[in-house]
Amino acid sequence: MLRGSKIWFATAMLAVPALLPGCNQKNTYVAPPPPKVMVAAPVKRTVTLYLEATGNSAAVNSGNLVARVSGFIDSIDYRDGDEVKKGALLFTIEPESYKLKLEQSKAAEASAKATSIQTQLEYERQAKLVVSQSASKSALDNATASRDNAQASLQQAQINTRLSEISYGYTSVTAPYDGIVTARKVSIGDYVGSSSSPTVLATIVETDPIYVNFTISEPDVIRIRGEIRQRGLTTEDLRKIRVEVGLQNENGYPHIGTLDYASPTVDSTTGTLAVRAILQNPKRVILPGMFARVRIPTRQQDALLVPDAALGTDQSGRYLLVVGKDDVVEQRTVTIGALDGTMRVIEKGLKPDDRVIVAGLLQAVPGQKVEPHTAATASNTK
Repeated sequence: MLRGSKIWFATAMLAVPALLPGCNQKNTYVAPPPPKVMVAAPVKRTVTLYLEATGNSAAVNSGNLVARVSGFIDSIDYRDGDEVKKGALLFTIEPESYKLKLEQSKAAEASAKATSIQTQLEYERQAKLVVSQSASKSALDNATASRDNAQASLQQAQINTRLSEISYGYTSVTAPYDGIVTARKVSIGDYVGSSSSPTVLATIVETDPIYVNFTISEPDVIRIRGEIRQRGLTTEDLRKIRVEVGLQNENGYPHIGTLDYASPTVDSTTGTLAVRAILQNPKRVILPGMFARVRIPTRQQDALLVPDAALGTDQSGRYLLVVGKDDVVEQRTVTIGALDGTMRVIEKGLKPDDRVIVAGLLQAVPGQKVEPHTAATASNTK
């Protein structure tokens, strides 16, 4: 037993020197390779610059249909929400009594006309007698006065007839223009047209064409007015300027109109100028009161563009990640312009030969090295 222990001890001692050289080796850290990113140079091309704004649509015409004569509602000749043409009959207000008054006025006018003719003939007869000295001057004066009174009475009768015609016309309430009529506010048999409080029967709204109202900031107003003077544009030229409109749920600006009006003064409380566009709206896609995005082309210029997805945002504003010297990432603060399809115009902060990181943005850290690979130039279409 003792001999066996000695053999084991001797074997263990022989193994110790074999282990000692391994204790002298040091562990070394091997850094991971730089992350791979895709880079592309900015795209240079001529783009249209736009003035962008937001606003709301409004009806070109919207008015209340009011009873202009008193009486009972005899008929309602449309269905709530109908689209009607100008002149379409909408309400009838007890026409019979006004028709009788018109006939009465016409009869009075006919009587006055007969009297006027009779007095005119008497005046002419007396005038001839005075010339032949067969009648006195006073008789001619009386004939003249009778003639003049008869003519005045005829004129009054003609005016009464015209007033009766107007009142009779008001018994038929018609559409003043093409539009959509709201739900009626009266029923058949209701008495309307009280002089103390005119009765609103319904409202008619014209939706084709349609207005879009928006505002422009004072700095933009100053810049645009300078461009207008430089280009020598007239008021008629301005009314032909293209205006593009998009609704809240639409991509882009599918609705096209023209500039219609600009306020002559800037609102001192908001520092904005009120502007209005007019658009054809045959399918009634745009309803009055809708939110609208608006843009107006102002000029064309050469610009640098990058994919909009390559832009980041922090407290200092918008930025791009650019691969600089020795493939080290730089964060570049930029001033952005309009969106041109999927490409964003960069107005300041970028050079044509910069390598902009367009993919692998999450792996790119400013100040650290990356492995850049050139991506295809993204000259995206609009």
